[in-house]
Amino acid sequence: MRPLNSSHAHARRDTQPARDPSRCTRGRNSHLPPATAPAPVCPDKLRAVVGGMDARRVGGRVAAAARRALADAAGGSFPLPVLRITNRLAMISLVLASCHLLRLCSDRDRPLRFPLGGREVATVLCQLASVAYLLSLLGITSAAHPKVPTSDDDGDGEGCSPRPARAAADADAVAPMHDGVEGEDEEIIAKVVSGALPSHQLESRLGDCHRAARVRREALRQMTGRGVEGLPFDGMDYQAILGQCCEMPVGYVQVPVGVAGPLLLDGRQYHVPMATTEGCLVASINRGCKAIAESGGAESVLFRDAMSRAPVVKLPSAKRAAELMSFVEAAANFETLASVFNGSSRFGKLQGIKCALAGRNLYIRFTCSTGDAMGMNMVSKGVENVLGYLRNVFADMDLISLSGNYCSDKKPAAVNWIEGRGKSVVCEATIKRAVVENVLKTTVQKLIELNIIKNLAGSAVAGALGGFNAHASNIVSALFIATGQDPAQNVESSQCITMLEEVNDGEDLHISVTMPSIEVGTIGGGTCLASQAACLNLLGVRGSNLASPGANAKLLATIVAGSVLAGELSLLAALASGKLVESHMKYNRSSKDVASAASSEDT
Repeated sequence: MRPLNSSHAHARRDTQPARDPSRCTRGRNSHLPPATAPAPVCPDKLRAVVGGMDARRVGGRVAAAARRALADAAGGSFPLPVLRITNRLAMISLVLASCHLLRLCSDRDRPLRFPLGGREVATVLCQLASVAYLLSLLGITSAAHPKVPTSDDDGDGEGCSPRPARAAADADAVAPMHDGVEGEDEEIIAKVVSGALPSHQLESRLGDCHRAARVRREALRQMTGRGVEGLPFDGMDYQAILGQCCEMPVGYVQVPVGVAGPLLLDGRQYHVPMATTEGCLVASINRGCKAIAESGGAESVLFRDAMSRAPVVKLPSAKRAAELMSFVEAAANFETLASVFNGSSRFGKLQGIKCALAGRNLYIRFTCSTGDAMGMNMVSKGVENVLGYLRNVFADMDLISLSGNYCSDKKPAAVNWIEGRGKSVVCEATIKRAVVENVLKTTVQKLIELNIIKNLAGSAVAGALGGFNAHASNIVSALFIATGQDPAQNVESSQCITMLEEVNDGEDLHISVTMPSIEVGTIGGGTCLASQAACLNLLGVRGSNLASPGANAKLLATIVAGSVLAGELSLLAALASGKLVESHMKYNRSSKDVASAASSEDT
C-alpha cells in the first residue's frame, strides 16, 4: 500500500506507541498470515486461456490498479478499517475462485471446454489478482511516519517528543512515494543530487529512516566527490533521532567511553562514564577518585536550582520601559505572573524575575525550576505565556527576541557566574596528608601554593570569567557527551572556582569546587539515545524520578561537581610534582601515530 502522508502520520502520532526502528519498513498488514497456494487448475487449459501471458504480471497489474484507485480516492492514505476490508475481500475472492475452479476441473459430468466462457475467464483472473494482491503485502513498506519515543515528562518540549518546528516542516512536505519508493535507490539518489528531491524530505518521502540516511550518504558522496567510508553507518537508531537530536543524518561519530571511580560522594559510590579522546584524562580522574575515597569521601551541597530565559522587549520610551520593569518586579504582581507562567507545565515553577534596562530596551530574566529536564524549552514556553499577558497591560510593548542574551545560554557571562543558571553546586573533601604524599605524590603546601598562583592569580591576570580552575571543562565535556547533555552548554557549566587550604593544624588538605551553572537533565535531548541512556543508568539517574521530580537531575549535577573535584585534585598534583608531561607522554601520545609520522617524514 502507499505510505501515509505526513499529515495523516502526525494525526496519529499522539496515539501510537513508538516503534522499533527495525520495523520501520514492514508492511502495514504484515500481521496477516501468508496466502495459501491455490489448488492446481489444469495448467494446459490455463495456458490456452491466457495465451502464454505471465499470470503473475497480469494479476499484479490488476491488483495494483485497484489499490491505486482506492488510495487516490482516500487522499493518499489508507485508514486501517479500509485495509482490513480489502484484505478480507481478497481472501474471500481467492477461496471462492479456487473452489469454483476445483469444481470445474473435478466434475466429470461437466468437463471443461475450450474456449472458456466469460464466467470461467473471470474466475481465473479473479484468483490471480487475489494471489498477487496478497503476495504484494509482503513487500509493502510501512505507511506510518517514523515515531520518536516519548519520555516520562509531560510533553514540555524536554522529553523525547518531536519538536513543533519539525512537525510544521513535515506538514509542508510532499506526499509520500508509492509503496515507499518511486524507483530504485539510484533514481532517488539522482533526484537528491539534482535538487529535484530535497535531502531533508527523504524520511517523510521514503517512510524508512535507515534507508533515508543511506540514500543521503551516497548522494553526498556523489555531490562532493569524497566518500565517508570511515564514518560508521549501521548500528544507529535513525528513527530515535528523527525530530529529536539531529537532522539529515549520514552516520555517527564514535567516541570512546571510559569509566573512572568509584567516586565516593555523599556516602555513595559512583562509577563515572566519560566520553573523551584525550588520553590520560580518565586515568587522572580515576586517581583523584582514589585519593578522595581513601580520605573518607566527598560531600556536596546543591544550593540553587533555577533555569533562566531572558527575552528583550522594546517600548516607545525609556520611561515606559522603566514602568514595565517596575510592574514585573513588583512583589504584588508576582503571584499573578507566576500563575500565568506555571500554567505551561506541570514541573516548571517560576522562582523570580530580574530586569536590566538599556535605553528603551528591557531585558527580563525569568528563572524557574524544571524538574528532571534541563528545562530550556520548558522555561521558554512559560515566558511566552507571561509575555502574552503583559501585552494586555502594555499594548505598546514590542517583543524583539525571546532570548536577549541576558539568560545567558552557551556564552561566558558574568550574570551566570554571579546569579547562577541551572544547578549551583559546591563539592568539598578533606584529603589526608598521607594520601597526598602516597597517592598524589606531592605535599599539601605545594598544592596550596600552586592553586593560588595558577588558578586564582593566573586566571585573574588572564581576565578569566568563571575560569578559576585547572581543567573543569575537561571533566564536564566528557560527562556531558557520555550522558546526552548539550555539549555547547559546557561553556557556562564549566564555570568553577577551586579553593585549597590547610586544615587540622596544617596536617590535611581541604579542597572545594564551586560551580554555579551546571545545566543538566536526565530526560530530553540526547538522553533518549541508547548509549547515553546506558551511561545515565550506570549512574542511577536515568529518566524521571517519579517519586521526587527533579531529584535525578540534581543528583547528576552533584556527580558532575564531584568528578570535577577529583579531576582538579589529580591535575594539580601532577603539576606540583612535575609529572604532567611524563603522564601525557605515557597515556596521551600514540606510538602508532608517532611511527606513522616518522615514516612519512622519511619519505
